[in-house]
Amino acid sequence: MKNSIQILAAVALLSIASCSDDDDVTIINEEELITTVELELTNQADATNVALFKSVDSDGDGPNAPVITITGTVNANATYDGTVRFLNESIAPSENITEEVIEEADEHEVFYISTLSDVSIAKIDVDSNGNPLGVQTTFQTGAVGTGVLNVVLRHEPTKPNDNTLSGAGGESDVEVAFTFEVE
Repeated sequence: MKNSIQILAAVALLSIASCSDDDDVTIINEEELITTVELELTNQADATNVALFKSVDSDGDGPNAPVITITGTVNANATYDGTVRFLNESIAPSENITEEVIEEADEHEVFYISTLSDVSIAKIDVDSNGNPLGVQTTFQTGAVGTGVLNVVLRHEPTKPNDNTLSGAGGESDVEVAFTFEVE
């Protein structure tokens, strides 16, 4: 009987010792929630001419459509400096995801697709390998017109690429479509 108690005690100790809490899972580079995309365009010749394109999708990938607001105007035959921001406003204070995009520039690229043929967009900033990032841009407008401007943040695109979504591959972290009017 004494041997049985000693064996049971040994088994119990081994069971307790094997139930330690050192099996914590570390998530590396967890995907961030992006609720808000802001594109600000500032006219190089007139700093008071600023247009802000904003998409807020408070439920992320949920069923509710994003709320799109556009303030200011984009003039014909003008050059604009552009800056895009990606935010998670589902938490307080909000988190600026743009900082992570810049820190991990070799794993991201922002794409701009305009249905207006008379608008050209150049990416100004680059990653550590000299490939375009697209957080900072220059927009050159031509004639008056209305179309759609898609802003897409791609994660792990092929770099270099042909500046198309299909050529870049990767996965979209966020995609928004704005009505783009040149006046």
